Amino acid sequence: MSVLVVVERTPGGIEDVSLQALSLARRLAAGDPVHALTVGGGNGLADILGEHGVSTLHLAEHEAFGSYAPAAVARATVEIVRDVGPAAVVAAGNERGNEVLAHVAAMTGAPFAANCVAAEPDDPMPVTRVRWGGSLLEEARLHGSPKLLTVQPHTVEAEAAPAGGAAVMDKFTPDLHEADVAVRVVERVAATTAGVSLAEANVVVSAGRGAGSPEGFGIIEELADLLGGAVGCSRAVTMAGWRPHTDQVGQTGTKIAPEIYIACGISGATQHMAGCKGAKALLAINTDADAPILASADYAVIGDLHEVVPAISAELRKARA
Repeated sequence: MSVLVVVERTPGGIEDVSLQALSLARRLAAGDPVHALTVGGGNGLADILGEHGVSTLHLAEHEAFGSYAPAAVARATVEIVRDVGPAAVVAAGNERGNEVLAHVAAMTGAPFAANCVAAEPDDPMPVTRVRWGGSLLEEARLHGSPKLLTVQPHTVEAEAAPAGGAAVMDKFTPDLHEADVAVRVVERVAATTAGVSLAEANVVVSAGRGAGSPEGFGIIEELADLLGGAVGCSRAVTMAGWRPHTDQVGQTGTKIAPEIYIACGISGATQHMAGCKGAKALLAINTDADAPILASADYAVIGDLHEVVPAISAELRKARA
């Protein structure tokens, strides 16, 4: 079954979540062609995507793609679907990927399964997907054609194809409707962050209401700095105005996948755990031995973060002296 993947670009290449989606798409294709669609500029992308098993890169060019316009991307996707006839269309299970494929589903009437962690090349297609903020996995079957699915970030490893080569470039100008450009991004406000970003950090140190105040994050920032990591927080902290929303880890914040996640004074609400499920290891520091987060923790310290975190920092400095 041929598969089409809607990929998202970065200034220097392809978003890692799109490469993860490509890995699942190759499994679904089972040796048949894998197509990719991207919009805007495409310099150097054919080589990168070819290494990940893409045979043809469809590059949509239109002035509407100077900014993010989800319905316009969806319209371009529908055109390629009609030309190529893929059995499935795959995208990353982030905000953009889910939004674009939701538009594709509305335009085509095709079935859509969001945030999948596994899928099999069969008809109907068996899929396993994350539901209820990551608290359960649902097994379902997708009927109809084409089948639309997005891949939950950090659940499938981005791997290069065994025998990759440059993809063939197919440039086209989609026939957009006026409604397709009615909603688009007109301005971007960059987050004011210093050092490593939350989404890319190998170490994340977060705190919840247990920090006590905005000033309570001083020891969290110190530990994160010693570990070369980033500072995160819970939704309760951002709602209290102690930290900006860009620091929030969770279903409605940033989804992270660090080597280790240190959660200090965080109870472990479902929406928070949905954001840190990708962490390779979880260390929880909490005064409550019955806090829900401890059920998911690899390591736990039952104690006051105001005592435990400075002690960890002191040991780190001592070890490096």
